[in-house]
Amino acid sequence: MTEQELTDFFIRRLSQLRIQQGISARDMSLSLGRSESLINQIENRKIFPSMKFFFQICIFLNIHPRDFFDETITEPAISRELYQQLSKLTPAQSKHLLDFLKDFDH
Repeated sequence: MTEQELTDFFIRRLSQLRIQQGISARDMSLSLGRSESLINQIENRKIFPSMKFFFQICIFLNIHPRDFFDETITEPAISRELYQQLSKLTPAQSKHLLDFLKDFDH
């Protein structure tokens, strides 16, 4: 993968996740304590965020950085919350839930 392809992916994914959560670029910028146009500038390829700011974006979106880069996770915030709830289940509860979810495959 080239640097340009990675940049394109990053920008596309940022926009996808932001829109998915119903957040405007302006509101996200301001919520992160930045100028109102910062996210818009990133999405329009005018600037690229630092790693520190990328982590702030992930915290704001309530996703893990690895989930940002995994396009197979279409709803990372929901997936993270589900995982947190699943980790609280007993083994028996987990088995029951798994059996229940398997019924949806049929």
